[in-house]
Amino acid sequence: MNSPVGEARPQLMTAAGLAGFGGPEVLCVQELPVPVPGPGEVLVKVAFAGVNGPDVAQRKGLYPPPPGASPIPGLEISGSVAALGEGVTWPVPGARICALVSGGGYAEYCLARAEHCLPVPDGLPLDEAAALPETLFTVWHNVFQRGLVRDGETLLVHGGTSGIGTMACLLGKLFGLTVIVTCGSPEKCAAALRIGAAHAIDYKASDFVAEVERITDGRGVDVVLDMVSGDYVARNLKCLAEAGRHVTIAVQGGAKAQINMAVVMNRRYTLTGSTLRPRSAAFKAALAAELAQEVWPLVASGELRPVMDRTFPLAQAAAAHAHMAAGAHIGKIVLAVAGGRPEPGSER
Repeated sequence: MNSPVGEARPQLMTAAGLAGFGGPEVLCVQELPVPVPGPGEVLVKVAFAGVNGPDVAQRKGLYPPPPGASPIPGLEISGSVAALGEGVTWPVPGARICALVSGGGYAEYCLARAEHCLPVPDGLPLDEAAALPETLFTVWHNVFQRGLVRDGETLLVHGGTSGIGTMACLLGKLFGLTVIVTCGSPEKCAAALRIGAAHAIDYKASDFVAEVERITDGRGVDVVLDMVSGDYVARNLKCLAEAGRHVTIAVQGGAKAQINMAVVMNRRYTLTGSTLRPRSAAFKAALAAELAQEVWPLVASGELRPVMDRTFPLAQAAAAHAHMAAGAHIGKIVLAVAGGRPEPGSER
């Protein structure tokens, strides 16, 4: 096997690892060996790492990393390529990339599959680049591939100002969808409308089922992107038009739902869902290739940019998780790693 190709690097790195399972306080700064890229992998010198719901679930002991993945949290990164494993011809050493990874993002160096990397175009700040992969891969696969949404259709998204919710609003508007979101306050509803939602429902002030019926003149929506599950599922089905698709990507409200299957049959509903992290490297590579063709030109042109909430230093990963748990954030939270600094105007 050939030795990795790239810059000289230290043997040790700083990471925000887990001292156990529990609250944000279990995230702690650790000194760990710098990983070595294997065949098909690149070593990335991390500038920024995204903070996401699956990181929180892993911290709580509810979402273990798949076999062979780093135990360090972090599923999306941006930075520069520091070394290549055997067989890698792209990206080249020094290239600015962002990547979907199976773990290890909360560290100064992280391994990524070469085919899971996307180039950071000129004009895209690295903090924003780190906020793209996890939500972009998730929304594209679940809404456009599994949900089979088409131009002119209507999409209902719960948690409209979350990282996933804001990406669904942005992509929906760019691809000709009417996006209806639910949010937990008038302020978040207003933010969702600014981001690109056509309608925003304050679920604490009104019944979202009745509001969807009113907004759609009784027709219902074509696709529901659900992160709640539990007793929301039966209510979501009441929001669906005939032949509607219900896509589950998280079970924050409980893993079990009681529904009327006769309604599913009579109205020809499709119930589906997915989790991204355990999927095969080949599946993620195919998804990255489709995104590179269908979506990345919108990133390169500046038409698609993530909604940024706040940047924390790597050493304050626990504070970043506490900020996410407080639920006041709008858009993406990222960690500045290895001297990374937010670009001007990225904190809002």
